Amino acid sequence: MEFKDIATVSGKPGLYKILKPSRSGVILESLDDKKGKLVVGAAQRVSLLSEISIYTLTEEGASLLKEVMIKIEKEFQGDTGLEGADKEEYQAFMKHILPEFDEDRVYASDVKKLISWYHIIRKECPEVLEEKPEAAPENSEEQKDKDTDKGEE
Repeated sequence: MEFKDIATVSGKPGLYKILKPSRSGVILESLDDKKGKLVVGAAQRVSLLSEISIYTLTEEGASLLKEVMIKIEKEFQGDTGLEGADKEEYQAFMKHILPEFDEDRVYASDVKKLISWYHIIRKECPEVLEEKPEAAPENSEEQKDKDTDKGEE
């Protein structure tokens, strides 16, 4: 599973695995112990985790959720220590993980949701949090070099 296969539904708690499109919307399966399925229509807002980012003060203006979650996994390996934390603790946690995050636009409730999602993903599909080397572009460059070398012989 990848980040593009995981979604959140506005107004519903938790995360959902995208199963397949249907006539009236998309079929989702909850990423919890119940594994409940639901059909989400066009009237409900569904967001893919791969399209969600966190506001930053950098030139880009945002950092991908995937990158932030991989940083959390690398640093904390599941033990964030934020159960029952207050607003300041969530802000301090975010400052530690993503020092350039925009404190005016990223609220404690957003960080709380991020941590909740992180724990769900870590439990249900931990492979998503593994950092994958992006070898495809390098391989294509190497292949071009090999093709060029063949032509010169």
